[in-house]
Amino acid sequence: MVAVRALYEAKSTENRPFCKPRSGQFGTCRNTKSVQEVSKHFDSSAEPQGHYGKTDIRYWQTAVFRQSYTRHGLAHQASEWAIKIQHVGRRETFPLGTANKAAAAAKAKNIYLSLFASGWAATLAKFKPKASAQCRTATTVGEFLEQAISSAGGRSKTIQGYCRAFRTIVASICKIDGGSAKFDYRPGGGREKWIAKIHAVPLSDVTPDKVQKWKVAFLQRAGTDPLKGRAARISVNSLMRQAKSLFTSDKLKFIRLNIQGTPFDGVRFEPRQSMRYRNSFDVEEVIAAAQGELPREQLKIFLLAVMAGLRRNEIDKLEWPSFRWAQNVIRIEATQYLQPKSETSAGDVEVDPELMEVFRRYKARAKGSFVIESSVAPRMHATYSHYRCERDFTALTAWLHAHGVTAVVRCTR
Repeated sequence: MVAVRALYEAKSTENRPFCKPRSGQFGTCRNTKSVQEVSKHFDSSAEPQGHYGKTDIRYWQTAVFRQSYTRHGLAHQASEWAIKIQHVGRRETFPLGTANKAAAAAKAKNIYLSLFASGWAATLAKFKPKASAQCRTATTVGEFLEQAISSAGGRSKTIQGYCRAFRTIVASICKIDGGSAKFDYRPGGGREKWIAKIHAVPLSDVTPDKVQKWKVAFLQRAGTDPLKGRAARISVNSLMRQAKSLFTSDKLKFIRLNIQGTPFDGVRFEPRQSMRYRNSFDVEEVIAAAQGELPREQLKIFLLAVMAGLRRNEIDKLEWPSFRWAQNVIRIEATQYLQPKSETSAGDVEVDPELMEVFRRYKARAKGSFVIESSVAPRMHATYSHYRCERDFTALTAWLHAHGVTAVVRCTR
């Protein structure tokens, strides 16, 4: 979509051994050996029970268990079910609060899905709030990121982006290469294992001198090519700026660390690169070609980007009520599916009457509320940039590259 924006620019310019009695009156203690055996048997990284996937409730019907304890020398079993789940290097026991096995399995499945989608902090806050309330000193990268996510305000997607940038830097410093498997996003897949290795890195191992060496090595990979060098400086600044945002004073006052300072103390950014766009193609020729060659949905995306300057996410989530036909404007505002990038991004975008007429004809044939039609549903709780129309964006970008539109620019609206 950056190529599409170029057109717009051209146009417009843990298990405590609970063996001491819980109460002298009852003389009760838990059987920790039993819990450990269960946790090993039902480790979430292990093979699915009965060959069922972890999104299948039948898996969790075999994974739930009743905790054992000893009272006055006699073994007892709790009446309610529990589940022990390991995720990205951390293991927790969740009491499920029910003696009904089917209901317990359903809740265990929901806990696992929450872990996979939202991580430990959000899951503990929802399903085990007492454990979530305990603020421990963060000694590893994973513990630090958990506390950063749980204490951060603002948009979840933004803080997750900061976390991804920091993980990228740590993985490079510690040479943790997940290979192609790190793109396996399935539950229990290669990405989970890759992230678990990064999260296990002691925070004290990520020092400013190592970050500086990472930055220099990152820039040196560009070689002597001026264009690659410019791109490398932009990328290294972006990664550092996002990761460093996790260590600002307003965030650290809610986090307990076992280190002095931050991993970015004294590490300087590269000189800011000019983002001014320079046209390298004939925009009128590209528009004429688009009208004759692009499929309908890709042409809609093209026109909204070129003629209205909308961002990718704005186009992806744009609905027909956003068109103010009488005023010749498209209104960008928060909706059920769209959260504008910033407060200044919201507002009315003026467009030519001719363009409004084109989209009025599209609306007459519309099959749903979204302007760009797609069989993919929006994922409102995704912690990454998810697009309903990803296939059309990818195809359109390839088409633009083939027609000489290759510049990378920022949207200035």
